Amino acid sequence: MSFMKLSAEVLKITAGGKRIAIISEETANSLGVHSSDRIRIIYASQEMIAITNIASHFPRNQIGFYEEISSTLGLKGGETIVVEHAELPESIAHVRAKVSGKRLREKEIKKIVEDVVERHLSDVEIAAFLTALHIYGLSLGENEALSKAMVQTGKTLDFGQTPILDKHSIGGIPGDKTSILVVPIIAAAGFTIPKTSSRAVTSPAGTADRFETLCPVKLSMQEIKRVVEKTNGCLVWGGALDLAPADDLFIQVEYPLGIDPLLLPSILSKKKAIGATHVVIDIPTGRGAKIKDLAEAYSLASDFVDLGKRLQMNIQCALTYGEQPLGFAVGPALEAKEALSTIMGKGPADLKEKAITLAGMLFEMVGLKDGRQKAQDILQSGKAEKKLREIIKEQGGKSNVKPDEVVLGDKIASIRAKQSGRVSWISTESIAHIAKVAGAPKAKGAGVVLTKKLGENVKENAILLEIYAERNNKLTTALELAKKLQPIVLSKKIRDQILIDKIPEKFSAEKPFMLER
Repeated sequence: MSFMKLSAEVLKITAGGKRIAIISEETANSLGVHSSDRIRIIYASQEMIAITNIASHFPRNQIGFYEEISSTLGLKGGETIVVEHAELPESIAHVRAKVSGKRLREKEIKKIVEDVVERHLSDVEIAAFLTALHIYGLSLGENEALSKAMVQTGKTLDFGQTPILDKHSIGGIPGDKTSILVVPIIAAAGFTIPKTSSRAVTSPAGTADRFETLCPVKLSMQEIKRVVEKTNGCLVWGGALDLAPADDLFIQVEYPLGIDPLLLPSILSKKKAIGATHVVIDIPTGRGAKIKDLAEAYSLASDFVDLGKRLQMNIQCALTYGEQPLGFAVGPALEAKEALSTIMGKGPADLKEKAITLAGMLFEMVGLKDGRQKAQDILQSGKAEKKLREIIKEQGGKSNVKPDEVVLGDKIASIRAKQSGRVSWISTESIAHIAKVAGAPKAKGAGVVLTKKLGENVKENAILLEIYAERNNKLTTALELAKKLQPIVLSKKIRDQILIDKIPEKFSAEKPFMLER
């Protein structure tokens, strides 16, 4: 049978953006399809490709739709749907070619990206593609083709002017709330910096999570243009804008696989989509960061610069210190509070230094001399704080918000030093893990606050870190984890430093995968 007419059943559940239809085994046999095959759905002159799920006891004369399909087609239930077996998309052949280690051409990559965005490929097929990229790597040409295709298959922002400045961190260290300072510094100087940011994927807080504790970040295209027109800058969540949507779909599969082969096109496609012309890429480097050594950092920086040239973007990379968390606070509200304190003249020195360094690089990229000094002057003069408060107001927040007004978790516990000594090691992975177990980023007030940084002296029984949570059970679990992980190591006498660890006697937690955008 080439096609069937079935009655629509609206299932009031979502599938994370996937277009899934449920049919019975008997219907599947009649159509000649198996689970995860594609079917073409035709209703009221509308057509859509869906991935099939086969249910044992589903009615033969019905087809069940998740909300992604039913809402798009405007179904209420009971409508007659024409269903037929759909051929394999052309892009499957290109995915297989990459699995075999072949280099793909631009039109082949574009077809894959188009089919990903149109939901024509299943998670299994996308996983095969990403795994092949992870194993064989991408040529500069493939990175360029992926970046362009990811921009072309989504929406773009046009502010009708140049230059458009931006900054991005590849992530890897907790507590990096630099954007909340850099954006207002740049905007206060009269330059345009529309910062679209992600929510946390594997970290305790993304920029959007942090800034959302101060004001709304889910803005429409029109609202972003209005905010930028009035203030020169914004800090918004990019996930609501359909900018390079293929990237978000790829990330959904990358995360459970624990791989990140699309780092370059993922970042630069989003920057290209907002019209950025000058971008500073922050690459934290060190034992606790995603990038462990300078050789790897230099290689990645070179790839960013080369790909930027191909995309007509001016890219400069900053290799920054990644041996410990930035600042003292880790977790959305805690970090927002610390950023607010810093822009008001207080706050940790390392956060201030990183912000003025990155802002200074952007100033020099657009022709200003002694950019670092200009950034420092804007920060110290209070102009950056004034600009930040303008942005908060225009995005719908309270412009005169004070650091103490940021709502934190009210369940608090401390980890104390068992001896005197100097801080010789801080495990950034463990700090991030503890903050997440405490509830971050979903619980905005959860996280960790350090009291000491590398090289600082600590007295016995002094507080090393505080854990914040919104629920008692989360606090208890995070506190137990912190005691087991011992994320802050104090130096001892030489004879006590010989043994670093015992395997497998000592507790060890699974190393968390870091994928940040």
